[in-house]
Amino acid sequence: MTAEINIETAERNMIREYGNCMLCPRRCSADRNKSHGYCRESDRIRIARASLHMWEEPCISGIHGSGAVFFTGCNMSCVFCQNRDISRGRIGKEITVERLIEIFFELREQGAENINLVSADIYIPSVRMAIEGAKRKGFDLPFILNTSGYINVESLKSLEGLINIYLPDMKYIRAADALRYSNASDYPEICKKSIDEMVRQQPECVFKETDEGKMLKRGVVVRHLLMPGMVIQAKMIIKYLHERYEDRILISLMNQYVPNEELKAYHMIDRPVSESEYRSLVRYAQSIGVTEGYIQDKASADETFIPEFDLSGVDSKQVM
Repeated sequence: MTAEINIETAERNMIREYGNCMLCPRRCSADRNKSHGYCRESDRIRIARASLHMWEEPCISGIHGSGAVFFTGCNMSCVFCQNRDISRGRIGKEITVERLIEIFFELREQGAENINLVSADIYIPSVRMAIEGAKRKGFDLPFILNTSGYINVESLKSLEGLINIYLPDMKYIRAADALRYSNASDYPEICKKSIDEMVRQQPECVFKETDEGKMLKRGVVVRHLLMPGMVIQAKMIIKYLHERYEDRILISLMNQYVPNEELKAYHMIDRPVSESEYRSLVRYAQSIGVTEGYIQDKASADETFIPEFDLSGVDSKQVM
């Protein structure tokens, strides 16, 4: 009976939170129970794919893959977005919270190392309810929040005790670039505060030794995607992260920037990152003492590493 009361309360809270949406830093106040927010989404969960994903950091993907659930919509407006088919809401299918819970269990049955909630920021009330529901049914894999870093501290606090691994980006440290390329001049300050909260919840990286290597069970991994012509900003970000958190977090230096056809008006970033740019960033990180983290091969800068958003795994018995 208690569980039923909790579920009913959670449902009421979920309706309320979407009703005057202040979940993300945009604080657009849209009634997502009736319309759409800045994120282009309503209160109904939409996902574009749920499958094993091999292209995360080794301590997350492992041998079998991370159980990635790709959510549709986004509160960012990045002109260079590599997942723009889903971030712009072009692809995605509505599912219920109950179906999301089923997907968690289906991914576990396939051998997933964890559940990777990709761009779930705008669905936090529903995601929170799904995680709690799965745990009541005995679900035991780690949950990952894979986020742009543009997320309210209040939203993160509502997830305390539910998220084992935080996987945020830190895209910018300069407000002018954040405004120009993502329409979010407040991104640097929001992201700093959000990572502080993530580290407060998960203050150290905890690994489990397996036959397949070290798998991350708890902690924070901060990613930075190097963009062309922005090596100085990238070094500023790495310096900030290392000085603030030292070895309590992992830093992932990403080299997978792929220009898209929408960048004609942004000539400064309408090209691939050069090998010398990425090499310069890696050497800098090493020179200031960064020892915990990951780097990528140049081969990762290829659209073949972007999954097909073909609704695999969305419907029952369709997990690929």
